[in-house]
Amino acid sequence: MALRHEPTASYHSVQDALRVLETVARHTTGVTETGLARETGLGSERLTALLRMLRREAYVEQIADGAYVTGAAFARLGAAEGHEEALREKLQRTLDRLRDSVGAAVYMSRYVDGEVKVTQYADSPAAPKVNEWVDFRCSAHATAVGKSLLTQLDHDGRRDHLARHKMARLTSRTITSDTLLLSRLASQPPTVPVLDLQEYAVGTVCAAVPITAGSSVGCLALSLPVEHAHRLREAADTLNRNAAPVLLSLAI
Repeated sequence: MALRHEPTASYHSVQDALRVLETVARHTTGVTETGLARETGLGSERLTALLRMLRREAYVEQIADGAYVTGAAFARLGAAEGHEEALREKLQRTLDRLRDSVGAAVYMSRYVDGEVKVTQYADSPAAPKVNEWVDFRCSAHATAVGKSLLTQLDHDGRRDHLARHKMARLTSRTITSDTLLLSRLASQPPTVPVLDLQEYAVGTVCAAVPITAGSSVGCLALSLPVEHAHRLREAADTLNRNAAPVLLSLAI
């Protein structure tokens, strides 16, 4: 299975953040922001924003003289023992924060062994998760999650998925033509959130953005009751802008 590699803004942010982290890690006694700028080649404004994000995520911390050293979260994720548990906990905290910032249930999904899999989510009474009335594995053609994951595959990968999963009509808005769906997937810009406007379930709208890390295909998504549909695009843009911490956790 080949992938479409069209880096998003979040991907570029993560590459720069990793450069900063690697530089901090080399300086075990600490490195100043001036030193980081010199060694990474990043501009002052860009570096300040990245350091703010890295501090918030506890990947770096400032010591008494203002220099930066690696933080607790970096140490936990970098350890071989307990890495998977530490990663899951870190991602859950990030999803919880995203849920609160976008005011919607938030999901993390991956394409694993040819199937759509929701790996983690964050909901609340004020931001309820979508009712999975049809297995997400069988409804990629109708969900924002599924369509976002499929856009990251090449044409043959998409055709293979659709050949294994019949495109059932779930609502009056569901696309059931593989030709039409494949055309829309092919023209979907990687930087624009994929939307589901009541295609999976009447009364629910969703959006998803890619978080491809290496050869792993993934996405972040959110769902809203249809009465909040007017907030969907703004919430999706917020999700897109804040995808970098999730990608960074996966990359460490």
